[in-house]
Amino acid sequence: MAATTTLRSGELADCAGVNVETLRFYERKGLLPVPPRRASGYRDYPQEAVNLVLFIQRAKQLGFSLKEVKELLALREVARATCGDVVLLAERKVADIDAKIRDLRGMRRALTKLLKECPGSAPIAQCPIIESLAGRGRKTKKHPRSRGKEEGNGQR
Repeated sequence: MAATTTLRSGELADCAGVNVETLRFYERKGLLPVPPRRASGYRDYPQEAVNLVLFIQRAKQLGFSLKEVKELLALREVARATCGDVVLLAERKVADIDAKIRDLRGMRRALTKLLKECPGSAPIAQCPIIESLAGRGRKTKKHPRSRGKEEGNGQR
């Protein structure tokens, strides 16, 4: 009867769509409780572990870090916790995602500009993309810490 109420590592991994190494990693990070072992040494996970691993996976798909997932899991165990506590974490994550989107749009604009400047048929030594990456291209907006000899060197 016990065999039907518990899962070995491989069975849990299959049910949750992850590999066994992922389970071990989650255990080391404190996301998945270390299960008791059978006399044979096999780990004996409770059926609820499937839902826990799926929870972790879904949270990761939404962009939550493992540290944030741990916070969410901890909130589930706090009797006084409310949806508002989760909302704060989710709003913080949305703000992080918005910042990443802004950064990605900036990267896209910069790369698109470089693509427009590249004729494609010039020798590699004259490639504006390579020149820009090497810091020898046109004057571009630079990070404040990167100001120095390269800025305004007149090479175009």
